[in-house]
Amino acid sequence: MDQVLVVNDLAEFMGRNLALEAVRVTEATALAASRLVGCGDERELEQAATRAMFTALNGLQIEGSIILGEGPREEVPTLYNGQDVGEGGGPAIDVALDAIEGTTICAKGGSNVISVLAMAGKGGLLHVPPVYMEKIAVGPGLPEDVVSLDACPAENLKNLALAKGVAVSDLLICMLDRPRHDELMNRVREAGARIMLIGDGDVSGVVAATQPLSGVDMYLGTGGAPEGVLAAAALACVGGQMQGRLLLRSESDKQAAHALGISDFRRIYRVRDLALGEVVFAATGVTDGPLLRGVRRHRGGAVSHSLVMRSHTGTLRYVEAHHTSQKAGLDRLGRSEQAGRPE
Repeated sequence: MDQVLVVNDLAEFMGRNLALEAVRVTEATALAASRLVGCGDERELEQAATRAMFTALNGLQIEGSIILGEGPREEVPTLYNGQDVGEGGGPAIDVALDAIEGTTICAKGGSNVISVLAMAGKGGLLHVPPVYMEKIAVGPGLPEDVVSLDACPAENLKNLALAKGVAVSDLLICMLDRPRHDELMNRVREAGARIMLIGDGDVSGVVAATQPLSGVDMYLGTGGAPEGVLAAAALACVGGQMQGRLLLRSESDKQAAHALGISDFRRIYRVRDLALGEVVFAATGVTDGPLLRGVRRHRGGAVSHSLVMRSHTGTLRYVEAHHTSQKAGLDRLGRSEQAGRPE
């Protein structure tokens, strides 16, 4: 029997205050990681980022449970799946996170690295195993099922171009730069569309498809299933369509899925299947990417760039935060913000 999502009415609690607290968590994480950009040591980078996120999460007045974290308890010391976070005194909240999306790239000083957090009422985020997921995503304002995982790339591109009133050659498709995507890339190019390859960060790739100024029209390809839930949380807030299908390549993958109540291994999941009810999504740039600018460090402080979304209002806000600190970023002595809905 497939997992059933049960959501409490948390609109009042998961309002502006929690949205701002969520973005403060990703800010703290990005600030910690920004000190180690290009360090060449992935482990040191991960430790700094996860410590910062764990500390920030434990300052929230929630009864939080990490359902999609950095890995199972036996493999990671903190932010593991099933770990409780928050100082208590609030409602039960499901937490999904990726302290650093793009750890390897960040350690090399590359682009498009972000810190990501999603929160929902208990049962509002689907538990998925740590396996691959096929994904296709487009922005809001398009006909339902304008694209489909069951359709070939040429058909999807034709339908998307017709819906947008543009030529296929005008479409820009975001994909992870992976050998497993070589054939898919060839089929997209043969259909006449353009491609933007990213080294990592398919959460930011999916979210970019919802933002007109990003230039991305569609995200396509295979990435992590937990990242698919994070991306769906963002789309649940601001609209857009996404389909995802688990890729269970071994018997152990199937056992992991079955243990989470997933029995239909070929099911196509849509946004409402992955993230439901009251959802808050936040992300902060660590290094520059198509979605967010990275942290700018300067003498005595830093500037961070984030976005935060709420499903209750459908609002997306970009936040530029100026952090001043004797420790150059973590113990903030002052702070100013500018936030507003993009044009």
